[in-house]
Amino acid sequence: MNVHATIPSDILGLTTATPLSRRTFFMSASAAAAAGYTLAAGPVRAQAITTDTKDIVAAEVLVNVPGGQMPVYFARPEKGKNWPVVVVAMEIFGLHAYIKDVVRRLAKAGVLAIAPDMYFRSGQDLTKIAEIPKLMPIVNAKTDAELLADVDATVAMAKSLGGNVRRLGIIGFCRGGRTVWVYCANRKNVRAGVAFYGSLVDPPAQKERWPKSPIELAPDMKAPVLGLYGEADQGIPVAQVETMKQALTKAKKKFEIKLYPAAPYGFHADYRPTYRKEAAEDAWKQMLAWLKTHKVM
Repeated sequence: MNVHATIPSDILGLTTATPLSRRTFFMSASAAAAAGYTLAAGPVRAQAITTDTKDIVAAEVLVNVPGGQMPVYFARPEKGKNWPVVVVAMEIFGLHAYIKDVVRRLAKAGVLAIAPDMYFRSGQDLTKIAEIPKLMPIVNAKTDAELLADVDATVAMAKSLGGNVRRLGIIGFCRGGRTVWVYCANRKNVRAGVAFYGSLVDPPAQKERWPKSPIELAPDMKAPVLGLYGEADQGIPVAQVETMKQALTKAKKKFEIKLYPAAPYGFHADYRPTYRKEAAEDAWKQMLAWLKTHKVM
């Protein structure tokens, strides 16, 4: 049996063993939980990046959506107004410390960044779930239709907070990277997207919830997308990335895809053993440049 046909790429990439460096120190589970990190992703690096709130405003607010009030975390510069908006699509682990830190980093770069907790309807705090098998029924139950509506509601909230949604971008990590491809294929209001190792092929069992995979959506892309992938990713093989490039090229879409040598799945996740500093720092620069090129920033 081909495991790629039955397991989402983000899960396959996560569950592939990554050697732990002897030079890396990890927090205890209790310390990681206290710091707001997810438990299901495994060991949390003590060297995880922490961004302060100097010169920015950061807070969590609630957004009314079908099914309840969705928490979103946003940050923006302390001064100014009419900031560009960047939606941050999270991993499968909930709205935890790493995603919030990414939001603050973007605010420091001059945008109103906002991250929705799109799995809140489960009534469970995903950051406190320690086992991936318990997490998957929750995250895999989400339909693309609901996902798109949640991002739309997040964009509307960003506008109410003073953001300029005419300069809208979206970035995402892991499952959130897939969200970037899906959103950019379905919405005309976004200027550019950046997908960090977002899955490109969906399991057939998810067809009802996820009608089209990112590769199938290539002809529908309405915004230019930058894809950032690792050559050593065990969940998203290079062949899939090449297929995506071919599909986008055939459809004459604006895009760019960069492959990082020896980088595994999750290479930007500075709290995990998969973190690769050189690739992560370059990917961040590439992301900012892409958003500037396409007039988000």
